[in-house]
Amino acid sequence: MFDVNKSQRTYLPAAGHGLFLPLYDLMARVLGADQARQNLLDQPQLRSARCVLDIGCGTGTFATLVKKRFPKVEVIGLDPDQKALARAKRKSDRAGVSIQFDRGFADDLPYESNSFDVVFSSFMFHHLEGKDREKTLREVRRVLKPVGAFYLLDFEVSETGSEHGLFRMFHSSERLRDNCEEYSR
Repeated sequence: MFDVNKSQRTYLPAAGHGLFLPLYDLMARVLGADQARQNLLDQPQLRSARCVLDIGCGTGTFATLVKKRFPKVEVIGLDPDQKALARAKRKSDRAGVSIQFDRGFADDLPYESNSFDVVFSSFMFHHLEGKDREKTLREVRRVLKPVGAFYLLDFEVSETGSEHGLFRMFHSSERLRDNCEEYSR
C-alpha cells in the first residue's frame, strides 16, 4: 500500500466530516449514489480494461463493484483518508476480492505515466478546492494510457432546492459552491 509522505495535508473527508464516516455508505444509498455508480459499470472501455484507478475511492464501494463485475481487472483505489481506506479494505475482503488501496491525493498521483486504461472519480471532485481541480485533471491525463478513458461522476446542488436537505447536512463546505447551478452561470 502506497502512503503519502508524512506532511500534514488537509482534505475534505467522505460525508464532509470524519465523524460521519460510519454513515457514509448509508447516506450514499439514500441519496442515489449507488445507482449512479452502477451506471458507470456499463462503460464500454471497462470491458477491455486491464488496470483501473478509482481516485477518491472513499470506503471502496465503487472499486469493489468494479472488481466483482470484472475479476480479471487490476483495481486500485486512492484516497487521502486512512480511516476510509481501512473501511474499503474490510469491504473488499468481505466481498472476496483483491484490491490495492493506496493513500494519496488525486492532484499528485503516485503512479507511472500511461499506466491506467480507465480512471474513475465518483462523488469526489466536489471535495477538491478549486486550485486542485485542474491539477487533478492534469494528473489523470498523465496516468491514463493514450486511448484511456476518464469518467467523472458528481452532482449538482441547487442553492434554492430543499430536496438535498440530508446532503447539505453532511456537506456544508464552501467547496460545494462550484457544484451549484446558480454559481456556474
